[in-house]
Amino acid sequence: MKVIRVHEFGGPEVLKLEDMADLRASAGQVVVRVKAAGVNPVETYIRTGTYAIKPQLPYTPGSDAAGVVESVGPGVKDIAVGDRVYVGGTATGAYAEQCLCEAAQVHRLPPNVTFAQGAAVNIPYATAYRALFQIAQARAGETVLVHGASGGVGVAGVQLARAAGLTVIGTGGTDRGRQLAAVQGSHHVLDHRAPGYLDELMKLTSGRGVDIVLEMLANVNLAKDVTVLAPRGRVVVIGNRGSIEINPREAMRRDAQILGMVLFNASPQELAGAHAAIIAGLENGTLRPVVGKEIPLAEVSNAHRAVMEPGSYGKIVLIP
Repeated sequence: MKVIRVHEFGGPEVLKLEDMADLRASAGQVVVRVKAAGVNPVETYIRTGTYAIKPQLPYTPGSDAAGVVESVGPGVKDIAVGDRVYVGGTATGAYAEQCLCEAAQVHRLPPNVTFAQGAAVNIPYATAYRALFQIAQARAGETVLVHGASGGVGVAGVQLARAAGLTVIGTGGTDRGRQLAAVQGSHHVLDHRAPGYLDELMKLTSGRGVDIVLEMLANVNLAKDVTVLAPRGRVVVIGNRGSIEINPREAMRRDAQILGMVLFNASPQELAGAHAAIIAGLENGTLRPVVGKEIPLAEVSNAHRAVMEPGSYGKIVLIP
């Protein structure tokens, strides 16, 4: 099989296309023939060697994929050869023509969802679900600001919040991105590059502020986020690329919470609950993954550059 391997940490050029032996499933494992693999910003951080989690070299990146079950090991139940599936994590990496998974990492892909969309499910939707409902404890009737509503996690957050009865304010840095945020369910859309856009947010909430902020770029926005929180509001830090100074008084006067999250910290029970909700949303159409770019597996370095560019639009997926 063709597979992407990283033998040293560094820039996108360290991603190498190589040949490896086909995979075999042991007890409790599943081999999936990958039809599409998702690209996430976290994978670029891991590739540089600066992320908190460092895989042992060499390794194959990626945890999101969709495809067809090729083989199952002894003891695997409810998963059969030929099933359409998406995966939430792998034992061998998703940037490949095959991936090896534990059975619990393999989830049914509804027939109305394409393989490319399936590759856009795991990290974006599980992250957004965990941030909204397991970390921020979102409730129907609350108002959420999705800061960066046109990227993979942002789109997922908008759709999940809208389906759960929250009022959604999305932001985007381009006309195209803001249009996407509106189409996917944002009640209001703001340009986060425009001066005074948070003043407009306060007007939209009659001066009260928002109950929840889903923050994708905390090193730029966190200090401002806490100033637009309603009493007992919560900021969930999903993405960050550096340090920032904030005034703690803004949090104190609101009894506000600044909550960090990493999907890797979720318990098996939390992940199972998240995927049960996600599959239900995929089936009934309230969750609709948006694929912004499909890039050949051999051009993975271009995908890693593109996923870090401003003006995100949906999910980037690799096609083996």
